[in-house]
Amino acid sequence: MTDWPKQRMPAPDPATYDDHQREVAEAIAAGPRGSVRGPLAVWLNRPGLAEKAQELGQYCRYDSSLEPRLSELAILVMARTYAAEFEWYAHKPIAIAAGISEAAVETIRTGGIPDLPDPEESVVYRVARAALDTRQVPDDLYAEAEATLGRDRLVDLVGVLGYYSLISLTLNIFRVSPPADAPMEFAKKDPA
Repeated sequence: MTDWPKQRMPAPDPATYDDHQREVAEAIAAGPRGSVRGPLAVWLNRPGLAEKAQELGQYCRYDSSLEPRLSELAILVMARTYAAEFEWYAHKPIAIAAGISEAAVETIRTGGIPDLPDPEESVVYRVARAALDTRQVPDDLYAEAEATLGRDRLVDLVGVLGYYSLISLTLNIFRVSPPADAPMEFAKKDPA
């Protein structure tokens, strides 16, 4: 059992939902997520944000032109960069099931550079790292990404990175943790 920091802002109690919160929660639960948890639950404190964010998340996660293995790879890079434990907990098994090797996942978790022989995976990883490390993508990498992924998938990749930045910040600022029985995947952070 992991001793996770206490969550700063709990999700509202469903018994006290107003009409807008209930409507948004029902829409989230009826979609592919199947339940309201993690950052979406916290966002229900502001149902307007929850509504719009879940719509963007629906697009980025389920409807974008990026194949799941590519979007999940980008999500893991985000989770590792932000040390967002809940995000890692939720997406690690999905990334592996989508085709990202366990060795690459473990290398990302430990902060190394994964061996990604697939050109699409390699460029997604490098674009994500560049965007997170420098807030830019150099011209040569941009050209390679556009040639490898095409414009549609490159735009969707940037969308995934932006959306999961919002997710990561929400998880970390409000200290949304995985279940108590989930292992801590990153070095313990001082929650102060």
